[in-house]
Amino acid sequence: MSEVHTYHTAVQWSEERKGMLSSEGLSSIEVATPPQFPGGHAGIWSPEHLFVASAEVCLMTTFLSLAEKARLEFQGYHSEARGTLEKTEAGFWMTQIVITPTLVIADEELREKALNLFSKAEKYCLISNSMKTEVRIEPIVEVI
Repeated sequence: MSEVHTYHTAVQWSEERKGMLSSEGLSSIEVATPPQFPGGHAGIWSPEHLFVASAEVCLMTTFLSLAEKARLEFQGYHSEARGTLEKTEAGFWMTQIVITPTLVIADEELREKALNLFSKAEKYCLISNSMKTEVRIEPIVEVI
């Protein structure tokens, strides 16, 4: 049996190359062309930032779901992601996203379990699975 979810967003142009991104029940955010392009704006979320962030957030939420099911105890999680945008013969293309999640655990014996869960999260992340972009995960597990 098929399961379908639909997500709605809207963008309202404000001025220049800026607008407001919204979705019912969520906080609106200002969006714009990034400063690397003509007419772009610094300090405002761009489609490129949101593209990279979508893979990063999906990895986190997928990992958290798997960790909860596996009853993995951890003390902290944070991550960073870097997207590489390149001009190719076909035009600009996000060629790679590297996500570096850091998990803090209290017991060295949980390291292997945590790394296995990161591998599963990478496999099951629905956003990165939907992208043509290469998404690479480089997890770090710290023991306190």
